[in-house]
Amino acid sequence: MATIQQTAQTIKQQLIAIYPEPEAGAMVQQVLEHVLQQNRVQLSLNQLQELTIAQQEQLQTIVERLLNHEPLQYVIGVAHFYGLELEVNKNVLIPRPETEELVDMVIKEHRNQQNLRILDICAGSGCIPIALAENLHTEAVYGLELSEGALEVAKANAANYSQPINWLHQDIFEDVQTIAPASLDIITSNPPYVLEEEQHQMRANVLEFEPHLALFVPDTDPLKFYKRIAIVGYSLLKPGGKLYFEINERYGFETCEVLLLAGFSEAKVVQDLFGKDRMVRAVK
Repeated sequence: MATIQQTAQTIKQQLIAIYPEPEAGAMVQQVLEHVLQQNRVQLSLNQLQELTIAQQEQLQTIVERLLNHEPLQYVIGVAHFYGLELEVNKNVLIPRPETEELVDMVIKEHRNQQNLRILDICAGSGCIPIALAENLHTEAVYGLELSEGALEVAKANAANYSQPINWLHQDIFEDVQTIAPASLDIITSNPPYVLEEEQHQMRANVLEFEPHLALFVPDTDPLKFYKRIAIVGYSLLKPGGKLYFEINERYGFETCEVLLLAGFSEAKVVQDLFGKDRMVRAVK
């Protein structure tokens, strides 16, 4: 029977065929933690532990899916986001580190406030509204999402953390009738913003597996979601309320212009940890 150490080496050699060295090693670690239900320290101490046949078969199935470019998070059904462990599947985008930066900015700016009313638009897995509900003093949190499949995932994730998020199954291009005008403190959104022409720059594991509905906008109207959300946001936010966007780095200035034209008193681009224009913050 193969040991944990031998198995780790075997899997890594297989994955290195299509994944770069540091990434392949990290994937091996996460796969072993998932299948063997041991953390990093336990795996290190149990290097000579032998795997059962069932564990070996489960690992081989996972490796085959990874070699087919399927994202690791979909294969194991879990993504980590801002201290949360979230269920993910092909109906939702895998939460990204830059979205954690957006959440972190919102939390830092509002952590001392009480009774916050928040709406997240294009909620996907629910990562943003759940993380905000977990870390802020909220009175009501809403998550708006068009995809029924995504909404099922979001509801399951909220239930896992006992967060009573108010889920709205609707298209943002229709009127949001559930929320009263001028009643919200915060609106967040990570809407579709990848241009169709940018598909050729994307890795196969994103392009072939993640939902295109949540990724792409027409080349002819790259800011369609920002224009609509700016109008909706201006209506729903209280005076002084704030709107936070994740953006396509090519359109920071244009996104700010959209918000100012919609009536916001202030709009600025915020860079991510890599110095890319990645977020826009606006004040009504």
